[in-house]
Amino acid sequence: MSDIAFQQTADIIARIVENVERVIVGKKKVIQRTVVSLMSGGHVLFDDVAGVGKTMLARALAVSIGGQFRRVQFTPDLLPSDVTGISVYNQQTCEFSFRPGPVFANMLLADEINRSSPRTQSALLEAMGERQVTVDGETYELGRPYMVLATQNPIEIEGIYPLPESQLDRFTMRLSIGYPSRDDEKAVVERQLLRHPIEALKPVTTPEQVVEMEETVARCHVADGIYDYALQIVIATRESEHVEVGASPRGTIALVRCAQALSVLEGRDFCTPDDVKRLAVSCLAHRIILKAEARLQGLTGIDLVKTAVDAATVAV
Repeated sequence: MSDIAFQQTADIIARIVENVERVIVGKKKVIQRTVVSLMSGGHVLFDDVAGVGKTMLARALAVSIGGQFRRVQFTPDLLPSDVTGISVYNQQTCEFSFRPGPVFANMLLADEINRSSPRTQSALLEAMGERQVTVDGETYELGRPYMVLATQNPIEIEGIYPLPESQLDRFTMRLSIGYPSRDDEKAVVERQLLRHPIEALKPVTTPEQVVEMEETVARCHVADGIYDYALQIVIATRESEHVEVGASPRGTIALVRCAQALSVLEGRDFCTPDDVKRLAVSCLAHRIILKAEARLQGLTGIDLVKTAVDAATVAV
């Protein structure tokens, strides 16, 4: 990796984060991790209450990269074809033509994804995993970059469908924005009295550049000891007595790729164990299914990942 390509990538990533911060106040860590997921070719699930800025973060990120943004409001009556698109019969040509759905965008916001049925949720599986969709036997490639940002309501709210394991496993990270601090919330109110900051936001890069940056990030050096460290954490989640299903190999890949992106964001062309440690919970906790007795004890996937991180050692 050339020093020029690496430095340019680090600078542009920093500008993207700074640009999104113009809209989302006081949540730099969440913004950074969302951008890290983008640079690793991943997707993000936001698990939060309403009104904390999930939609605005997605829009601000789409504007910042100059990409096409589409939003789908998931509801109980939403159909898979409302997401992927549909084949329409043309009476003049006597042929079917494909009408693309909102999934054909650089950035798709799947809002309140757990309000739709599992059948509709599954419409995103192929798109998220393989960057393509299949409709009526025909396969259509999605553009690059491609990222799904989904929001999820708390499970205590009525009228929801919990996401299945296969869906959760396709999200690179699971994040929570949370409420702003008192001072940050005051700043948010003051900024929006005349107009929303999103209206003045300008792109700082292009989709083509983002694709190039993803390729540069993928060349960030990962030593054997880093692979071993990540695998220790992942395997520990599978071997725990409290776990029904541990983190998958896809989770290991996501953890290492995100560690590469975080390294570049911080100006390095090599990964450190600390990169893996800091991202482990965000990348792995949502992939773990606990046994019933563990849930009754109040344990969570986050607890299991933290325990695995504490027990992991780095080979010198």
